[in-house]
Amino acid sequence: MWRRALIGLVLLLVGAAAALAFWEPLTASASAPPASDYQPERVEIARDRFGVPHIFGKSDADVAYGVAYAHAEDDFETLQQVMAMTRGRAGALLGEEGARIDYVAALLDVRATSARDWPGLPADVRRLFDAYAAGLNHYAAKHPEEVALRGLFPVTGEDVVAGFILRSPFFFGLDSVLGDAVEAKPFAREGGPALADETKPVVRPLTPVGRDPDDNGSNAMAVAPARSTDGATRLVSNSHQPWTGSVAWYELVVHSDEGWDFAGATFPGAPYPFLGHNKYLGWTNTVNRPDLIDIYKLVLDDSGEAYRFDGEWRPLEKKRVWLKVKFGPFTLPVPRTVWRSVHGPVVKNDEGAFAIRYAGMDQADMVTQYYRLNKARDFAEWRAAMAGQGVPATNFIYADAKGNIGLFYNAMFPDRPQGYDWRGVLPGDQSAALWTETLPFGRVPALVNPRSGYVMNANNSPWVAAGPGDELDAAAFSPLLGVEEDMTNRAARLIDLFEASGQIDEARLKAIKYDTSYAKTGYAKAWIDRLLALDVKGDPALERAQALLRQWDWNLDGKGKGDALALMLLRPANRSHYQRRPAPDPMKTLKEVTVHLQKHFAGLDPRLGTVLRLRHGEGAARVDLPLDGGNDTIRASTLWDVEPDGRLKVRHGDSFIMFVTWDRDGRVRSESIQPFGAATTRPASPHYNDQAPLFVRHALKPVLFDPQALKASGARFYRP
Repeated sequence: MWRRALIGLVLLLVGAAAALAFWEPLTASASAPPASDYQPERVEIARDRFGVPHIFGKSDADVAYGVAYAHAEDDFETLQQVMAMTRGRAGALLGEEGARIDYVAALLDVRATSARDWPGLPADVRRLFDAYAAGLNHYAAKHPEEVALRGLFPVTGEDVVAGFILRSPFFFGLDSVLGDAVEAKPFAREGGPALADETKPVVRPLTPVGRDPDDNGSNAMAVAPARSTDGATRLVSNSHQPWTGSVAWYELVVHSDEGWDFAGATFPGAPYPFLGHNKYLGWTNTVNRPDLIDIYKLVLDDSGEAYRFDGEWRPLEKKRVWLKVKFGPFTLPVPRTVWRSVHGPVVKNDEGAFAIRYAGMDQADMVTQYYRLNKARDFAEWRAAMAGQGVPATNFIYADAKGNIGLFYNAMFPDRPQGYDWRGVLPGDQSAALWTETLPFGRVPALVNPRSGYVMNANNSPWVAAGPGDELDAAAFSPLLGVEEDMTNRAARLIDLFEASGQIDEARLKAIKYDTSYAKTGYAKAWIDRLLALDVKGDPALERAQALLRQWDWNLDGKGKGDALALMLLRPANRSHYQRRPAPDPMKTLKEVTVHLQKHFAGLDPRLGTVLRLRHGEGAARVDLPLDGGNDTIRASTLWDVEPDGRLKVRHGDSFIMFVTWDRDGRVRSESIQPFGAATTRPASPHYNDQAPLFVRHALKPVLFDPQALKASGARFYRP
C-alpha cells in the first residue's frame, strides 16, 4: 500500500515538475531592449484641450518614441494586450480567447516571418520601430504597477512589427476562413458568394485581432476643386471601427525636424498614423473584400504527416507549440500541433487537411509602406509608396493640395493561372495550382480625377465610385482578381446625394456625411416588402408593427415615426446581405423585434434616441446619450449590445471622423471627432468622454495641425 502511495506521490511530483517547466509565470522572459538610436530628451508632447497628443522630436525616431509614450498614458491596457499577442502570450493575459490568437500566430508562423524580415527592413524603419518599443518600455518602467503580465517588457521593434504581420490578413477575411477550417464548416469566402450550404453559421473566433465578426464598414469621399463652390479640395475620412480594443482608432499629430508632419489616427501598437493628412496630401481607407485567399485540399499518406505534391511525398512541417492559457489565478500550458505545407499553414479537420494561401503571407513590407506614405510630399511620391505593395488589401481614397483625387482598390492580387476554379477548393497535389507571385500595382483598379469631380467608397464594388459615365469598366479587369460586386445602402445613397448636389460646399459635404436615410432599392426595399407582405391577421401587435412600418419615412434621423422599429428590423437583413447569406425569416424577425419593443418600451414607437445609445463608463465617468443612424446608413451606428434595460449600446460604427480641406492656395486645415475621447480606458481622465456630446450632435473639433496655432491655444507641453 505504502509503495503504491509513494509511487503515486513521485508521479504526482514528476507531473507537477513537468507542468511547472512550462508554467507561464516561471518561464516568461523579456525581450532584449532595443538599441538606443533616438534621444528621448528631444521628445516633447503637447496636449490640446481635448487631450489629443501632438508629438514633437528632432528625428522621426524621437517622435515614434513619443507616440508610444503618449498612447500608453491614455490606453496602456490595450497596448499591453497587443504586445502580448505579438509575443504569443495573449492566452496568459486574456485566457481562452487570447489563446486562440496565440494559436493563429503560431499557425501563421508570425515570429519566423518577423525574425527573417526584420534585419532586411530599411534602417530608418527599424529605427522608428525600435524607438516606439523604447517608448513603451519607458512607460512600463515608470509605471510598474500597471504592467499586467510578468516579463512582457521590455519589448523590441521586432515585436511591434510582428503585430502588423499577425493582424494584417484579418482585414480581408482570413479570420472567417480559419474559423471555417477549424470547425469543418463550408468555407465562407470574400469576393463572391459562399461555395456551399449558406445556411450554416460561420465561426469567427479571432475577433480581438482584426475586424468585427459580423460587419466591416467605412465611408470615404473626396471632392475635386472643379466640383467645389470655393475651388477647394476636400477629403472625408469616415472609418467604421470598434470603439474600444486593439483596432480602435487613436488620434494624434506628429512633427519632426526631419520633415514628418502628419495628423490622423492609428491603432494600438503602431508608431505612425494609418490615415489622415500632411501639408500636401491625405488619404483614408475603407475595407475591400477581394478574393485574396485560396484553399487547397491535401492528399495525405497513412501517417497523416506527408502530403503528395507532383507525384512525390513531402513531409508536412510540424511544430509542437504550448499555448499558455490563463485559468483563474493560474496560467498553464496547453499543447497544440501546427502544420505547414509548401502552400502555407495547414488545418486538419474531419473533412481532411486544408492548406491556406493568402495575399501578403510571410512578409512585413506593410510597415515600410505606411511610413513612406506618411512622408510623401506629392502624388508621385505617394503612388511610388503604394507601388511597394506591402499592404495586402484595403481601399485608399486620396486627395491633395494640387486638386488630385482618386480611388485605389488596393490589393496584392495573386497571379493565378487559368484553368482552375479559384472560388472552389483547389487540388493540393499539383504545383500548377500554386501561385507564387502577385500582380504589380499597375494592375490594381484605380479611378483618378474623374469628370464627375468626386470619388467615394462605402465597402461597395469599385466599379461604382464616381457616378454614371465616370465609372471603371469591370470588363477591363480579369475575373481572376476576385473583385467583389456588392453594393451597400451607403454607396447607393452617396451616389444619389452627390449626383443631386451640384456644386458642393463644406456644409453640403457635411450634410452628405451625416445622412441617415435608406434608399428604396436593393436588399432594404426587398426586405421591407417581405415584412409588409406577411399575413399577420389576428395578431394585433404585429398588425400595428406593419402599419407603423408602412408610415416609416426611410430615414433613421430620430424624428419620424417607426424609426426604432425599422432600425431593429433592418439590422438582420443587412447582416445577411453583407455576409452574402440568405435573408432571415421575416415572421420570426418581426415577432422578436415587436416583443422587444413592447417589453422594454411599452409600445412599438419609442423615439430612436431613447433606444439607440452612446454609453461609456460607470459612475461619475458615465455618459448615456442618444444616437441616430443605423447599421447601413452613412451616419453609421453599425453594431450594438442589447443592455438589460433593452437599450442598444452602440460599440461599432462611425468612429474617427476627419474632414480635410485644401483651399485654392493649397493651405490645409482639418476637423475631427471621436465617439468618446482621447483616453478611452482612463475613467479619471477629463478626456475619457469629452468628445461624446459633440459626436452625438454631428459636431467636430479643430485639428491644430499648425504648431503655432497649437501653442496659441494654451496647450500643455511636457517631456515623457
